[in-house]
Amino acid sequence: MKDRTPTNSDRTSNNSEGEVDPIVVEVLPEVSGPLKRPRKAEVASEDNRPSLREEMLDRKVEELRQMFDRHKGNRQLILMQDFPDPDALSSAWTYKLIAEKYDIQCEILYAGALSHQENIALVKLTGLPLQRWTLEMAKTKDLSAYQGCVFIDNQGTTCSLTEFILGAGIPIAAAIDHHSLQGELNADFTDVRPEIHATATIFTEYLQAGMLAFDSSNGQHVKCATALMHGLRSDTNSLRQAQEEDFLAAAYLSRFYDPQLLNAVLQSSRSKWVMDAIERSLKHRIVQNNFSIAGIGYLRYDDRDSIPQAADFLVTEENVHTAVVYGIVHDKDEEIEVVVGSLRTNKLTLDPDEFIKEAFGQDAEGRFFGGGRSQAGGFEIPVGFLSGGNEDSDYARMKWEVFDAQIKQKLLELVNPKDNPVCDN
Repeated sequence: MKDRTPTNSDRTSNNSEGEVDPIVVEVLPEVSGPLKRPRKAEVASEDNRPSLREEMLDRKVEELRQMFDRHKGNRQLILMQDFPDPDALSSAWTYKLIAEKYDIQCEILYAGALSHQENIALVKLTGLPLQRWTLEMAKTKDLSAYQGCVFIDNQGTTCSLTEFILGAGIPIAAAIDHHSLQGELNADFTDVRPEIHATATIFTEYLQAGMLAFDSSNGQHVKCATALMHGLRSDTNSLRQAQEEDFLAAAYLSRFYDPQLLNAVLQSSRSKWVMDAIERSLKHRIVQNNFSIAGIGYLRYDDRDSIPQAADFLVTEENVHTAVVYGIVHDKDEEIEVVVGSLRTNKLTLDPDEFIKEAFGQDAEGRFFGGGRSQAGGFEIPVGFLSGGNEDSDYARMKWEVFDAQIKQKLLELVNPKDNPVCDN
């Protein structure tokens, strides 16, 4: 059938399952002359949006400068999420470089692991300066040497060091993030913009505003610009979900980044463990209402980044718009187990943050087990008292079956609210 321009009566939505949008009929008042043009106030409002955005950015940049001035000569800890992604890594590095202009020395920390092959390649190939502090290691540090901490690409809820660092009396100097507000932030400087798709975009705006003048002859600046470009691409799905701000940031970074270095990061090969996770997700997935749901059993702590990569793979299947992959991750160092899950979606009307929070709710202290951003999300649910004992294969199997059934049931309550059979595969 030939393509034709849809009318109000046959227009369909642009999602993969081809649902028909409700027919909307707008009744216009009769007019004797030509249709009226938009009022001047309406046009002015549209025209003012860029200037209002620029005014807001100018205000934030000035507030950031003032914060750095107040903290001159201090030492700060930059806290990333336990499993930092390219957006967090590149943004934290940029903050560190800007802070050095104000004689502020920063240490970039994460408590979990770098297990995604691209993250490992990014750190190795750029020499990105970061340290891994487990909670036990943090307890051996002299925290009195630090006068502030900074949350980059998170708000403290996804960093297991947060409670200990704040409990040691270290104040929050800054929180810069693009995720939805997780709660009240008692920070000296706050820039939380969920309408921006990448924290790397926010930091590139700081650079464009003169917080740090990148120099293409400076090797460190070139590597940092490359990391920012990777972070921006990563959180905008290779710019396919990019907005005007992201494109402007990418255009600015194009003057400084190293395309060959970025290509080397992107071409890093998948590990055997990632391939195993993808294989298990294919074997155990169930597909209902265009959702693909897969529990993949037990994983090593160092391999937890294979879960989002498996979700990335499943969402590419025909007639699937959303994929959820989860497994039990065992941390031998801390002797704990956690159910870790990842969601990926191509459905524009599905909000991962709302979906995950509705599916899994909150813990006893009111903290949500997960959340998300545009087209991606994740969750962590402690196994708690049932942790360990996996040397007994029968016990380990029964424990997995219980958690697998419970996770599926909670997901299917949203996927099939009227008919919710827990399907075994």
